[in-house]
Amino acid sequence: MLMGEYNHTIDAKGRLIVPAKFREVLGDEFVVTKGLDNCLFVYPNDEWQKFEEKLQTLPLTNKNARQFTRFFLAGAASVEVDKQGRILLPSVLREFAGLEKDVVLVGVASRIEIWSKDRWLQSISTYDDDMDEVAANMESLGFSI
Repeated sequence: MLMGEYNHTIDAKGRLIVPAKFREVLGDEFVVTKGLDNCLFVYPNDEWQKFEEKLQTLPLTNKNARQFTRFFLAGAASVEVDKQGRILLPSVLREFAGLEKDVVLVGVASRIEIWSKDRWLQSISTYDDDMDEVAANMESLGFSI
């Protein structure tokens, strides 16, 4: 399981150090794509394959399904870790997520999210106010604690 929060920086060439704990799960090659909430999603190859298989079950005749599939697949890139533990993030993905220098990598079970530090701080600033309501709504998804 991927979990934890790590702060790093992107260098001028668009390279980002992937924390060692995450590399243990991801391996030397994995997939980065556009994510929801204006961050990037990072998947180990086995999880990416499961995700692709789910996308392939969506009906081609449904416009939302086509847009959803395009969103995740068009920007997807297979990346490799170099000897310094870095990956090169494609410029289209950096631009999408607003990644310039300071970033936050967050483990979220089967994937990692890469956030601009500013967007991450803005996103979590509402957690305390909203979490009770979010937790209550989770029951409608069949999840209770």
